[in-house]
Amino acid sequence: MGNRALPAGRAASMWLAFGLAACIAVCGGAANAKTIKVFALGASNTNGKGVGSDEAWPAQLERMLRAKGYEVTLGISAINGDTSAGVLSRTSSIPEGTQVVVFDTGGDNDRLRGLAPGDTKANRVRIESAIRAHHAVPIQAPYKTLIGPQRSGGAGYQADEIHLTAQSHARIAAYLLPKVIAAAK
Repeated sequence: MGNRALPAGRAASMWLAFGLAACIAVCGGAANAKTIKVFALGASNTNGKGVGSDEAWPAQLERMLRAKGYEVTLGISAINGDTSAGVLSRTSSIPEGTQVVVFDTGGDNDRLRGLAPGDTKANRVRIESAIRAHHAVPIQAPYKTLIGPQRSGGAGYQADEIHLTAQSHARIAAYLLPKVIAAAK
């Protein structure tokens, strides 16, 4: 028995089947990827002031999620200098279907405007409640926990001792990654 050539129709069918199988193998994974819809709500550190939006924790978190195979929609509503009351007022802008809202309460901005720590805490509770009312899971960005307090002379802040360094943004994103994944399930 020698090599026999397949009839043209059968060869074309085999190539079509092979191409379809390859497409399913490559494209099917993307179609089956878990989609996570995240919203970042905050002030200047959420915007990446001093390092740029591409180095800010929301952008780094998005890249980390994509590297883990997730399809990500990440929206941001952040205003430099905003307070916890301002962040609270923008909870109404959380898009429909958002699963996780990572927020900050404006860092030191409340204190600079004379707001008592108890008022900031009350606004944080209201922010979390408003996020839950949108059927999303609230997660507060842990700046003080991971980086230390602002104006403390810590190396995790830029020279102004208010805004996070790019490395600190990366630490925040890495800390948030498993929490966002777990919250989106």
